[in-house]
Amino acid sequence: MSYQFLQFDVADRIATITVNRPDKLNALNDATIAELGAAIDEAVRRDDVAGVLLTGAGRAFIAGADISELESQSPLDGQRRARVGQAIFRRFETSPKPTMAVINGFALGGGCELAMACHVRLASEKAKLGQPEVKLGIVPGYGGTQRLPRLVGRGAALKLLLTGDMIDAAEAHRLGLVDQVVAPEALMDTARAVMGSMVANAPLALAGCIEAVNRGQDTDLVQGCTIESDFFGLLSATADMREGMRAFLEKRAPNFTGA
Repeated sequence: MSYQFLQFDVADRIATITVNRPDKLNALNDATIAELGAAIDEAVRRDDVAGVLLTGAGRAFIAGADISELESQSPLDGQRRARVGQAIFRRFETSPKPTMAVINGFALGGGCELAMACHVRLASEKAKLGQPEVKLGIVPGYGGTQRLPRLVGRGAALKLLLTGDMIDAAEAHRLGLVDQVVAPEALMDTARAVMGSMVANAPLALAGCIEAVNRGQDTDLVQGCTIESDFFGLLSATADMREGMRAFLEKRAPNFTGA
């Protein structure tokens, strides 16, 4: 499908979704959020896509929400807007195909929240991240108060949330907010290489890892291990498991089919 505020490209089984409002630093208006929902659905649906890179055009990843839309919202408008955005960001988090935020610049507010909803976060050395909502008299609305503590811990999350300060990529990496930091000129090549190493693996196993981690975060260790053992057993019935085992024993590359 065609998009007004996004670019959607596929190469080597990897979809690259680029938020394309560089004149607004890729700020998230309602229409862009809706298109992000359509784009992740398209990526999950398409047989020629095995993984997803999400990035921004120009010098920003996503520099927050579009304040011109938020400024006049009523309480009910705000609640509705937050819940719509949360549901769409959750689709990136629960995608059975790996999703990676490729953070090329500012990732603030909703941009930081969307990056946190992706499975992996790769950042340029020039990236800046933060949740500045308190400076606007609001709280994060797209999951920031929930995902940030899960990634960096309660104290570090509250410091970022309550000060509204930006941090650089090195500090974000130290805290665990991003997983890898690379030079700006190497960002997209590194992202494609890392995603390529992921999508070379068995699709059902990738989906199983993602779902086991997502479900396990919401329960205790014992129940989480039960979830894991269920997937371990289920995947033992797949053709990909047999192919992977045979390829290992025969010392060759596997040919996974997702079956």
